[in-house]
Amino acid sequence: MNLQTISRTKARPFLKWAGGKTQLLPTIDSFLPESFGREKNITYIEPFVGGGAVLFFLLQKYPNIKKAIINDINPHLIRTYTVIRDNPCSLIDTLNELQEKFRTTGDFDAQKEFFLDIRSRFNQKVYTDIEEAAYMIFLNRTCFNGLYRENSKGGFNVPFGKYSNPTICDEALIIADSELLQKVEILNGDFAQTGRCIDGYTFFYFDPPYRPLDATSSFNSYVKEAFDDNEQIRLKEFYSTLSEKGCFEMLSNSDCKGRNEADVFFDELYQDFYIERVYAKRSINANASKRGTLTELLIRNYENFQGSSTNLFDL
Repeated sequence: MNLQTISRTKARPFLKWAGGKTQLLPTIDSFLPESFGREKNITYIEPFVGGGAVLFFLLQKYPNIKKAIINDINPHLIRTYTVIRDNPCSLIDTLNELQEKFRTTGDFDAQKEFFLDIRSRFNQKVYTDIEEAAYMIFLNRTCFNGLYRENSKGGFNVPFGKYSNPTICDEALIIADSELLQKVEILNGDFAQTGRCIDGYTFFYFDPPYRPLDATSSFNSYVKEAFDDNEQIRLKEFYSTLSEKGCFEMLSNSDCKGRNEADVFFDELYQDFYIERVYAKRSINANASKRGTLTELLIRNYENFQGSSTNLFDL
């Protein structure tokens, strides 16, 4: 491994993740609290970490984040984060083996069979943590659109994709992510458990499963546990509780009113907070006609923020 390559590689998401926030990072950054860059000791908490785009971005830009906690209900995802933090070299060795086998397997049909075999092993759940993390990354790099989706029994069920030569093992990225994750506490479970992690100046960023815009866009959960309107309401109650405790908070979700003027679910639910509508592109959809630019919501519990809202839609 070339050490210069490692030193030049910035930490970023190691998985492609539906709803990832990479292209919204400048907007999210501009809406951080005005005091965020000045505070000396920030505790950053992300209860729905997903692909971690916001996490990796903020930890690199703001060294005054002295403590970070991430959480997700998906145990496969969380164990992958943990392996990258604690055992990056062993993970790289296993991923390189998978990559070599995949590339030398043969034609499309043979590679598909190899993919299905790994998917079956992943769902059988008989593996070491390092193998589990390697399978998670392998499937993400070779499945259709890089989706993560489970059936009602908790089995990963995304079909094989069509990639000629996917990068399954990105050694430099794994090392860069591992180095940054050394300062991160990693939790697995319900989002509400992160409430016990408040410590001094605490900033929460919430990126929950988005509420569907309509009946045909019902995919909003990446695990077997559904995140319906009752869960959205429970999340809002948690959000309000944290606000009362003095935490700074930002939350992303779909702009249902942007699709249907009569759907004021979030406008009413978060009427006591600051609601911003920002443009975002959604590219992971089996139906190409439903990909494109839509408005999403950024909801915060503080008035003063770093940027100006006059030109945020142009970012």
